[in-house]
Order: sequence, then C-alpha cells, then structure tokens
Amino acid sequence: MESPLPLIATLLGYLIGSISFAVVVSRLMGLDDPRAYGSGNPGATNVLRSGNKTAALLTLMFDALKGFVPVWAVVAFGGPYGLDERVAAMVGVAAFLGHLWPVFFGFKGGKGVATGAGVLMGLNPILGLTTLLSWAIVAYFSRYSSLAAMVAAVFAPFYQWLIWGFGPATITCTVIAVLLVWRHRPNIRKLLDGTESRIGQKAAPAPQPDER
Repeated sequence: MESPLPLIATLLGYLIGSISFAVVVSRLMGLDDPRAYGSGNPGATNVLRSGNKTAALLTLMFDALKGFVPVWAVVAFGGPYGLDERVAAMVGVAAFLGHLWPVFFGFKGGKGVATGAGVLMGLNPILGLTTLLSWAIVAYFSRYSSLAAMVAAVFAPFYQWLIWGFGPATITCTVIAVLLVWRHRPNIRKLLDGTESRIGQKAAPAPQPDER
C-alpha cells in the first residue's frame, strides 16, 4: 500500500494556499475589502491601491510565504518520509491553485503572482530570485505589474529547463505560467486598449464580476 503522505502534503499545500491574506490583512487593519475596489483582485497590487503600503507589503509577504513554506517543508524535511522533488512540485502547484481558487473564500481568489514566486523560491531559490529580477526589470521600465508578472512567469520554465534541466520543477513552472497568464486575460485586454492601471495608481471602484 502506497503512503498517503504525498496526498496529505498536497492537500495541506492547497489549504494553506487558500488563505487569502489580502482579505485577512485588510480586515485586521480596518481597510475596505480589496475585492470591492480597483481591479477587484485580492492581491498585493490591488491592496496598494487602498493607499496603505504596510497592508500591501504584508499581503505580498504572506502570499509569497504561503507558496514558499509548504514547498520548502517538503524539500527540507520530506526525504526521510519518501517525499521527493515530485511531491514538492505537486505541493507547489496545489498551493498556487489554492490561491487562485480558495476553498475558504468561495473559490474566488487572486492571480497568483506572489504565491507563484514563493513556490519557485521553495523549489529552487536561484530560479525564484532570477524570476523576481525579471519581474522587477519589466515593472521598473513599464510600471505595469501585470505585464511584468506575465513576462517573468513565461520565462521561469525556460530558466529552469535551460539551466537545471527538465524535471518536476519545470512542469510546475509551466503550469504556474499558463494559469497566471490565463488569469490575467482582463489585464491583457486593458494593456492592448491602453487602460491598464500602473503600479501605485489610485483605486477605482471594482469592476463587475465578469470583467475581473
């Protein structure tokens, strides 16, 4: 009989990923629900539109940690229990899916940028830092967080494959990249129309659900 530990680890990864820190932090700090203004996305970039940089920073940090910690725990401590890199990769995908479709928040989550970065950092710290650097460069010159996130996400699996070879981490990077770009469909339309909000831009009322 196969060990249930890989399934348990994957489920825990999903549950941890399902904690929407944008909503939790905003509630604890007495701010408006981030799903009710700006892009309506429960993520750090939209929380920043509230004008509270501390709340945005905390959201960014905890969203990244919920992707990093489950993966890191498997990598650091899973060996003696038969939890290898394949399980770490599955846990990473599960945490990312939890952020996108959180069981605790009606399966309506964010776009996964910070959580995806945390997953990559847990799987391969150098890959994570390289991907973050890619994001920072594009964000600095374009001032578009969405564009920077998509470019960095698309490049991540290529970095992993070209430098470290094909493996479970490459598959995880690819899944994250595809889903992240798919979740940014409204942003792609706005970028093409020239109406996409730039980093730090003041909040606007939330769009209707079919526009998010």
